[in-house]
Amino acid sequence: MAATAAAAAASSAAKPRDRTRWARFRRDKVLLLMMLPGVLYFGVFQYAAQLGNIIAFKDYVPFVGIKDSAWVGFQQFSTLFADPDFWHAVRNTFELALIQLVFFFPVPLALAMFLFSLTRNWVRKLVVSFVYLPHFISWVVVVGLFVQVLGPSGMVNSFLTHDSHHVVVNVFRDPSWFKPMMLIELIWKDCGWGTIIFLAALYQVDDSLYEAASLDGAGWARRTWHVTLPSIRPVIVLLLILRVGDILSVGFDQVMQQRDTFTPAAAEVIDTYVYNHGVGSGQFSVAAVAGLLKGLVAMVLVIGANKVAHKLGEQGVYQ
Repeated sequence: MAATAAAAAASSAAKPRDRTRWARFRRDKVLLLMMLPGVLYFGVFQYAAQLGNIIAFKDYVPFVGIKDSAWVGFQQFSTLFADPDFWHAVRNTFELALIQLVFFFPVPLALAMFLFSLTRNWVRKLVVSFVYLPHFISWVVVVGLFVQVLGPSGMVNSFLTHDSHHVVVNVFRDPSWFKPMMLIELIWKDCGWGTIIFLAALYQVDDSLYEAASLDGAGWARRTWHVTLPSIRPVIVLLLILRVGDILSVGFDQVMQQRDTFTPAAAEVIDTYVYNHGVGSGQFSVAAVAGLLKGLVAMVLVIGANKVAHKLGEQGVYQ
């Protein structure tokens, strides 16, 4: 009998715990097929496209081609660093990124916590539907709507103007309004997207934690600080890291729609600089250097933010 038990134990030990790769592939083939379009998109338009950064080290001429264009080393870097317009675009980009990080990122979290506190579920669903809908509207339409409201012939001026030749409000001609308008438009359009994610995280918080805190005499503020925020902290950290990684892409479509309205001096960012100097002026190599440096800085920011998350005891984007 002991021999039989030993044989069974040896047989179970010899049996692999996990399925083979081919068995797992057959099991998950539907999910893998669903992933294939996304993988192809990122592989072709994100990773394979990175090979084109070689023109940053060449004097690229489209009619000659990448292969036959002359190597110039770091000459294009010197040209870029000597351009004051580039540093102006860098300063504008970082200012906009900081404004969006400080003033936009907390808004979806605050709105999600407010909706989560509502007792009527139908009210919560209705509000979520309304704030989430603008996420699917293109920036062309969004900027057009704001122009129709706050532009020189918009709805606000229709109420405030008595003389047809006198404009009371025209924020789209005032360069000082560029960054506030960028923030307002971003909140209106994309606030609902973050709210959905934070609401999903809030629904996963154990209700017994709130009950225990209430029995200990904790009010709403203490329950929020000691129960809600610690419970959803991994989601907050994850979204914050992703936001930091995209911090230098302050919204090319959004900026491009109103760059000329607010004047290029006030509304130039790195992405528009790359577009105007590459496609507009034909300085493809200089534009490639600007885009390459932007990508490297974004990579450093993601790695640094992820390491900070590890120091705080969070998983971050990757281990």
